[in-house]
Amino acid sequence: MRESRRGPLKSAVPSNVVSPVRRCSRTACGRPAVATLTYVYADSTAVLGPLATYAEPHCYDLCAEHSERLTAPRGWEVVRLSDGSAPTRPSGDDLEALANAVREAARPQERAAEAGGKIGGGRGGDPMEVGRRGHLRVLRSPDN
Repeated sequence: MRESRRGPLKSAVPSNVVSPVRRCSRTACGRPAVATLTYVYADSTAVLGPLATYAEPHCYDLCAEHSERLTAPRGWEVVRLSDGSAPTRPSGDDLEALANAVREAARPQERAAEAGGKIGGGRGGDPMEVGRRGHLRVLRSPDN
C-alpha cells in the first residue's frame, strides 16, 4: 500500500481493525464513548464532561452506562458537566416569551393605523416610532 503526504491513497483497502468511533475505556466494554473523565488530583476531584474533541493520554472515554454509574474514591468529589447540546423541552416561560415577542412584532402596525397612518403620530409621554429598519426601531425622544 502506497501513501502520500496527505494519507493513504484511494486504492488502499479500508481497515476493519481500527474504528473511527471512540470506544469506552473500561476493560471489555466495546460501546461507543459519550463522555470524557479527567482527574484533578490536587483538588481530589473527578470531572465527567462531554466527549472531548481529541483523545488525550490522561483522560478516559466512557460509554453512557459507565458514565452514569461512575463513583469516585472516598473523599473525592465528582463534578458532572452537562454538554448543553441535548435538546430541552420548552418551559412555560419560553412559550410566554415567544408569545410576547410575536405580540410586540405586530404592535407597530397597530399604532400606525391608530395614528391615521402617520409615522410618529400620537400623543402622550411615550416615545414615538420615527422609522424602522428590519427589527430595529428609531424612537423620538419624549422631549422633542
